[in-house]
Amino acid sequence: MHPLFDALAARLATRAPGALLLPDVALREAAVLVPLVLHDGQPHVLFTKRPSTLRHHAGQYSFPGGSRDPEDPSLLGTALRETREELGIDVSDVRVLGALDAVPTVGGSGFRIHPFVGVLPPGLAYAPNPAEVEFIVEVPLSHLHVPGFHRTESHSSRGVVYDVDFYTYETHIIWGATGRILRDLLGLTAELMAAPG
Repeated sequence: MHPLFDALAARLATRAPGALLLPDVALREAAVLVPLVLHDGQPHVLFTKRPSTLRHHAGQYSFPGGSRDPEDPSLLGTALRETREELGIDVSDVRVLGALDAVPTVGGSGFRIHPFVGVLPPGLAYAPNPAEVEFIVEVPLSHLHVPGFHRTESHSSRGVVYDVDFYTYETHIIWGATGRILRDLLGLTAELMAAPG
């Protein structure tokens, strides 16, 4: 196991995830897993590309996840169930490190997304569900920390101006709610990688 994963778990254990309170806005609960994997000893972040045929966020890069079902025991349970369904993997050995801040989706979908960071065991063979996943991409964490591959743009929705984060890896552009979740993760991992020792 990479020492960064232990440090991130310890950091998340002392940090309550930020609550998302939007008065007069009804949001549906959803959860995602932010999957971390090791390749050649280096941490990578796994993303999925959503098919262009989907109703919400078609063609965008995302983390495995979705709406909470009534039978889900918890929001973490939602994230793990969706990961199993989307990636076609056994999630029983996923090491959950903790939760990041909840984020809303902007626009008509109206979700409050609860992200959980988890480390996937090595050597998994993915069997992505083609109805939900066009393909999988694993991006080196070190690449995501390079400033030149991140930019921020101002957008507006319903009269509210907000920043949108864009992260570029080869031909892949990660943005939207996934970009906001990624910004939270990268803020934490940057602190940990800069810490002495």
